[in-house]
Amino acid sequence: MKTHFLRAEWNNIILANYSVPKEILQPYVPHKTELAFFEGRSFVSLVGFMFLNTKIYGLSIPMHTNFEEVNLRFYVRYNDHGFWKKGVVFIKEIVPKRAISFIANNVYGENYITLSMRHQHIDKGEIFSAAYEWNYKNKWNKISATTDKKSKPVIINSPEEFFADHYWGYSKSNNFKTYEYEVAHERWDIFKVSSYDIDCDFGALYGNEFAFLDGKKPDSILMTRGSNIKVFPKKTL
Repeated sequence: MKTHFLRAEWNNIILANYSVPKEILQPYVPHKTELAFFEGRSFVSLVGFMFLNTKIYGLSIPMHTNFEEVNLRFYVRYNDHGFWKKGVVFIKEIVPKRAISFIANNVYGENYITLSMRHQHIDKGEIFSAAYEWNYKNKWNKISATTDKKSKPVIINSPEEFFADHYWGYSKSNNFKTYEYEVAHERWDIFKVSSYDIDCDFGALYGNEFAFLDGKKPDSILMTRGSNIKVFPKKTL
């Protein structure tokens, strides 16, 4: 049986999805992987969610078990001896805990930064809303969504499957070395988003090449309740 590195619950996940030119993403693509496309287009997703009941090798770290995360990610695939693995690559990940950033950056080669963050979850019976905010250079950025509480299974080959159904993470160590790690979780159901609000300074946070996303309406937005997850130790491709 494989030993997992981290175990947690990912809770109330919002994904705002934007079509972007593949040329912007190509420099970030890890060695041996390739960009994944949906209907001929490449995408990034601004994702906000909660980490809950986090344990590292079975141990809880005081004050580091429940916290927010917001990340900007894109989609790749890797041909593992004829089997295509669907994965994600993170441009940058934001958390409110310095220890989490230190572990992720040094163990998995990710690009975490630590900022002040806050969240809000409001349950109004049949309607639920979630909001995640992060403070960058004295400005509070935000992603929020409101949904009804009736979920539906992900349909095969749908946009929802493309954005939400991934079990592998890849990070670029250098131009010739890639780290791969497995993220195990159940298949998530999707909630229909009835309204949303996004106020993100993409250019300042992620680089000038992403500034054109400032104020742009996402191509799609979805939300899932999430589930328990396990992250396994990395390996080098």
